[in-house]
Amino acid sequence: MIATRTLTAALAATFLSLSGAAMADTTLPPMISVTGEATVNATPDLAQIDGGVTTDAKTAREASDANNAAMGRVLLALQGAGLAEKDYQTSRLSLSPQYANTGPNRNGPPVVSGYRASNRVTIKLRDVTKVAGIIDALVAAGANDIGGIHFAVSNTSKLLDEARPKAIADARRKAEIYAKAAGVTLGDPVSISEGGALPPMPMMRKASMDFAAAPVAPGEETLHINVSVSWAIKAAQ
Repeated sequence: MIATRTLTAALAATFLSLSGAAMADTTLPPMISVTGEATVNATPDLAQIDGGVTTDAKTAREASDANNAAMGRVLLALQGAGLAEKDYQTSRLSLSPQYANTGPNRNGPPVVSGYRASNRVTIKLRDVTKVAGIIDALVAAGANDIGGIHFAVSNTSKLLDEARPKAIADARRKAEIYAKAAGVTLGDPVSISEGGALPPMPMMRKASMDFAAAPVAPGEETLHINVSVSWAIKAAQ
């Protein structure tokens, strides 16, 4: 019985010793952790247009039939402009009653005054120089509901490769400031992790319905990236 207790105590002591050693091994060294940021500007090479037809009529059938006919002409115009079918997709299809108030003061109960049918498509353009022409084709075909334009950059990851070294340099600059203020010097990097690259903000522009040629300016997109870096520190020499 005494031998068993002695063995148990010895095993427990060994376990505690190994646990203490493991904890000591996982102790993080003194370090400075900062986040570096960088940006790169790029000209958009993709565009997205939302547009379609909204139709009002007395009955649901009349609104639906008129809208279907008008939207058919719009889709034919897109085909005639050389767009592949994969580059435009229905994004909204709706049919809803429209209400009007009755009574001399228009305070009576609302009654159905007609119906509104809407059909919109999202169009992807792989050539931003065609944006104005596509908008003109939509309007000429009868589109009366053009919501906006979104410009984008296709090869963002490759473009961000230009910003990544700058983000590291920005992180080191900040770390050196902190190290100097704390009276230490930087050692080797302990960890480097990239944060989510921030997408450029969508550029939505409302299209005017009374133009001969739509004025469109793609402008420039700014891509952002951030990186978190930890450096070991040591006493200043």
